[in-house]
Amino acid sequence: MAVTGARPVGTADEEGAALAVRQMFDSVAHRYDLLNHLLSANVDRLWWRRAARRFRAVLAQPEAAILDICCGTGDLTMALLKLRPEGARPVLAADFARGMLRLGARKFGEQAVRKGGGNARRLEAPYAVPIEADALHLPLHAESLDLIVTAFGFRNLANYEAGLREFHRTLKPGGQLGILEFSEPGGLLGKVYALYFRRVLPAIGRLICGKDGPYNYLPASVGDFPPPPEMLQLMRSSGFVECSWQPYTCGIAGLYTAVR
Repeated sequence: MAVTGARPVGTADEEGAALAVRQMFDSVAHRYDLLNHLLSANVDRLWWRRAARRFRAVLAQPEAAILDICCGTGDLTMALLKLRPEGARPVLAADFARGMLRLGARKFGEQAVRKGGGNARRLEAPYAVPIEADALHLPLHAESLDLIVTAFGFRNLANYEAGLREFHRTLKPGGQLGILEFSEPGGLLGKVYALYFRRVLPAIGRLICGKDGPYNYLPASVGDFPPPPEMLQLMRSSGFVECSWQPYTCGIAGLYTAVR
């Protein structure tokens, strides 16, 4: 049966899956950045920057309406902000895991007041507004966004098709979509990476964060996620055009792009 969305162990339906994912990420929020950078040898930073540069043209438009959904602790949001002009419309940074979003908001706040002095708040520097929201039920008007991006969060949605439909609903005609997500490379590299991803990574994650579930869930969720050809077809069937996938680092990750 085709995978329709994330299903953590012990969950039987979409509501249970969403709750489990939210609780899981809130439980590791305090160690999330450290683990990501450590386990990826900081390559994740390069992925975020590369993904942001892909949308340089729309990011350069001061009035562009931009959403980073499933923003987590905000690393992709910060990469986006570096390409926004001064005085630009704030980026919307949304996540339904409050603990993750709270940490991300601290980064956005630093960016917002970087040019301030004393008690004055100067918001000429690009900044983001944190929003606690579910990607499947965005609190946004139809056809209101110029760009939606997400990094390593789409895979955790309880229903992939519903998520794509919601992105399609909120994007303006001609609006762009970017989904940065893990994949499984093939060949010898794939075998070596699978050993690391399924054996070594969970052990390190368990050692640092003291929890077993989250870093066992990660490789399982990547293995269950639709491979690029299936994901591209799902995007097309949701109404998107110009759908493509650009592999990063030999296919360990990749950027899906499409136009509404």
